[in-house]
Amino acid sequence: MPKPPEKSLRARALDALSRREHSRMELMRKLAPHTDNPDDLTTLLDDLQTRGWLSDARFAEQVVNARQSRYGSRKLAFELREKGVDEDLINAALVSLHDTELERARAVWERKFGQVPASAQEKAKQVRFLQSRGFGWDVIRKILGNIE
Repeated sequence: MPKPPEKSLRARALDALSRREHSRMELMRKLAPHTDNPDDLTTLLDDLQTRGWLSDARFAEQVVNARQSRYGSRKLAFELREKGVDEDLINAALVSLHDTELERARAVWERKFGQVPASAQEKAKQVRFLQSRGFGWDVIRKILGNIE
């Protein structure tokens, strides 16, 4: 049985982008094993950006919109930094979240716990949970301070 022809770098990139948004760094990491010439990859990514098919700003907005109901802005910013998104784009994507941070944290807390901590150990557990979800200490203190 003959081996199927190898996909071109461009076809691989378009296939990945047709499934979901990717940051430039993320797509570069994904495509790098499939090329021997890094200049070809850079040229391809530049072309995709010029055409508007690859956009870090759109990627950041999509990640924020998809995950904002479960995570705080600190965790979202960290994840975007890991994916190679520029700090200015991260700030632009997160600017709308600062007004709703308290309500979102309260909703996450209510889904997970829903009741006042009965002991210091339980309160510490709830604080750790909210911190791991990317909510700041000021927000956590407001939530757990209002229920005591």
